[in-house]
Amino acid sequence: MGAATPKQYLEVAGRPLLYYTLRELAAHPKIERILVVLAPGDRRFSSVRCGDLGCPVETLYCGGAERAASVYNGLLAARDAMDGDDWVLVHDAARPCLSAAALHRLIDEVGDDETGGLLAMPVADTLKRANGEDRIAATVPREGLWQAQTPQMFRYGLLVEALRRTTASGVTDEAGAIERIGLKPKLVMGEARNLKITYPEDLELAKLVLGAAADPGREAR
Repeated sequence: MGAATPKQYLEVAGRPLLYYTLRELAAHPKIERILVVLAPGDRRFSSVRCGDLGCPVETLYCGGAERAASVYNGLLAARDAMDGDDWVLVHDAARPCLSAAALHRLIDEVGDDETGGLLAMPVADTLKRANGEDRIAATVPREGLWQAQTPQMFRYGLLVEALRRTTASGVTDEAGAIERIGLKPKLVMGEARNLKITYPEDLELAKLVLGAAADPGREAR
């Protein structure tokens, strides 16, 4: 992003992005608690002002160097309050535009699945593999390819075990850890609006999405 402020704390309409990320999760009737895994020494979370969300939000200052380590540390920190069969949803702080419809769809379609699953989108663009000189080395067939999103939803015990066995192997998401132990997570149709804030232009797009969500009539005007 090139910003002095971590992207999850950049503001949209007077609120940090992280507030909007938490708001949709907190509004779902089947989500009982939210755990926010933060870096040790993070002093910015108080700016989120999440007291009006209506769902308990707890902070865990045990984040690691990589996503897998942060998730694993957070799950271990919450182990006294979890049963092995409890469902856990892992969501990126930098995905503030998750819709209620996509979240409901994930929980409804994965709730009876033996393995778990994630939101994802079928790849629509032509894919190119580059060489070391930023020239095309190959065109990659897109048939059967999906772009992973979050939330990703798995049983607590299964996810802890998968991460324990794979955290050091470079997995980049929870589904990847589950795959490494031989299981096949379910793909649930996500949404293009559920973008991950990575570049400055993503922030501008998020502002438009969040603004339209706050004012549904805006898209019709």
